[in-house]
Amino acid sequence: MTERIVLAYSGGLDTSVAIGWIGEATGAEVIAVAVDVGQGGESLEDIRQRALACGAVEAYVADARDEFANEYAMPTLKANALYQGHYPLVSAISRPVIVKHLVKAAREFGATTVAHGCTGKGNDQVRFEVGIQTLGPDLKCIAPVRDLALTRDKAIAFAEAKGLPIETTKKNPYSIDQNVWGRAVETGYLEDIWNAPTKDIYDYTATPEFPPAPDEVVISFHQGVPVAIDGVKVSPLQAIQELNRRAGAQGVGRIDVVEDRLVGIKSREIYEAPGAMALITAHKHLEDITIEREQARFKATVSQRWAELVYDGQWFSPLKRSLDAFIEDTQKYVSGDIRMTMHGGQAIVNGRRSETSLYDFDLATYDTGDTFDQSQAKGFIELWGMSSKVASSRDQRVLGQ
Repeated sequence: MTERIVLAYSGGLDTSVAIGWIGEATGAEVIAVAVDVGQGGESLEDIRQRALACGAVEAYVADARDEFANEYAMPTLKANALYQGHYPLVSAISRPVIVKHLVKAAREFGATTVAHGCTGKGNDQVRFEVGIQTLGPDLKCIAPVRDLALTRDKAIAFAEAKGLPIETTKKNPYSIDQNVWGRAVETGYLEDIWNAPTKDIYDYTATPEFPPAPDEVVISFHQGVPVAIDGVKVSPLQAIQELNRRAGAQGVGRIDVVEDRLVGIKSREIYEAPGAMALITAHKHLEDITIEREQARFKATVSQRWAELVYDGQWFSPLKRSLDAFIEDTQKYVSGDIRMTMHGGQAIVNGRRSETSLYDFDLATYDTGDTFDQSQAKGFIELWGMSSKVASSRDQRVLGQ
């Protein structure tokens, strides 16, 4: 039986050429796998037909938008996950769901190898291959660009020679990856980190310098998940899409950062994540009134480690699974409403309410009705500072000799 290889297929030049390139280099049949995670553009059926026209023996396509929103974006939201304090893991969280479908297709079509279009320089090769090794330990991995010398000039020449139904003349100066959670742009003149981004880079967000009138929105959560916007019930996918539209119109969610890649180099990245950043902002403010202080402090540490694991391609790791359990437990009381005004590139929370809030007005107020017993503060301060006071006395005694 002829060996079969499953290929992560986007429908673009490189992966379209990779179908025939892999076949010629290995003698294997290629099954193209396209997964819709809300990246927009062509329909899955158009992509499927192109894959077949480019030589794939089978084409597996999956509408994974709700799956991606529910099982990947929502855990990211619950974690308030921002890699290095900036990046909402736009590409990093899409790779595990694609990996899941690649392995599923490999089982369905009897493939022994999984291929992806990543280079040897980035994070995604790690995310794909670690995920594939975890879900399908018996499967092999190849990367045509990295392992089979498929460069862009060779891809264009191959496509023209074979008459493949793919555009080969235009070269976008940027590398772009996008899904419903956000959009990532890199390479080209952005590699000079002194160069400012130009307006043509952006697609999900309007320029914040000339915004429309302020947009006030009320986002309702149940156990950490958005369930309504302005009183209208929404699914997680609908919540992200609606806030992509409204926050994007206000220029919210533009990020320009130099980040530490897993492979050891620093890389300049431009991100647009209007819905993600608006939701993370709202969710964090709701946690501020519903999560106990020590639990919240520890969750911040867990969230940072969670983001690092996901960025580093460890979505399916035991540690990430354990951190998931802790984060999920913290969300038990994260229910309520957040009112937010979006305008000029900012999303500012100006109201919060929750039936499970830990905020006690009678304890917090300085006006009549204050129930806080201030007489207890003096003794508390004495005990709280006792260890530092004793240590300071020791230091002065010893150092003063």
